[in-house]
Amino acid sequence: MSTDSFIEFRNVSFAYGERSILKNINLSIPRGRFVAIMGGSGSGKTTLLRLISGQVSPQQGEVIVDGKHVEKMSSRELFELRRRMGMLFQFGALFTDLSVFDNVAFPIREHTHLPDSMVHDLVLMKLAAVGLRGTERLMPAELSGGMSRRIALARAIALDPALMLYDEPFTGLDPISLGAIAHLIKKLSDALGTTSVMVTHDVQHSLNIVDYVYFVANGEIVAEGTPDEVRASASPWVHQFVYGEADGPVHLAYPATTSLADDIGLGDLHA
Repeated sequence: MSTDSFIEFRNVSFAYGERSILKNINLSIPRGRFVAIMGGSGSGKTTLLRLISGQVSPQQGEVIVDGKHVEKMSSRELFELRRRMGMLFQFGALFTDLSVFDNVAFPIREHTHLPDSMVHDLVLMKLAAVGLRGTERLMPAELSGGMSRRIALARAIALDPALMLYDEPFTGLDPISLGAIAHLIKKLSDALGTTSVMVTHDVQHSLNIVDYVYFVANGEIVAEGTPDEVRASASPWVHQFVYGEADGPVHLAYPATTSLADDIGLGDLHA
């Protein structure tokens, strides 16, 4: 596995108007690695995905994907970058008026000029990869939540992307479906050799499939490490987050007397 960086954030700051979201973010994701970004709601996790895909640009700093500065790309260059990306949205985001077949075929038809016979074979192959061959004629309304998420995953990998982005892929799933999706994501990521970035609140399943974790709070990277380092972290905030404890530095009362940054203590898990 190559260890050169596929994604780099260099001193990145971003705000919506006067509301600061990210502050001086520095992170590096090696090619072919699976990285999770964790943190509380509103901490800036999904904004990191939007910066990677070029949906928004930083007010300060550089976002580099596969050696190219995303914030400097033209519309044509962004289109080419996104052609090499797969995205699994929260709740799947299937096109409700399209069949399963047409949902999975959509990116293939949008980005290639393959004949219908080849599109047909590719769609069935992707459905088989997620264990749902035979569902191609169904409509999204006929699918369970777990099936919908697996169809969405088949669509996301339709073009064998070099980069996969996952935005809360486990939200709303029952334990069995969640376990199946986590297993599929890991299996397909390894098989395709993709670089993967996952924003998630689900700690336990995520730590079983990712290579590295970044924790975000108040728009800053406040901790990082391998899954084993995260589980063994002495940081009270990381321990409370990982094990879902009610008592700890993060208080449920509002307003809090201290910020997360004050409670956590900035730095990575190796500090």
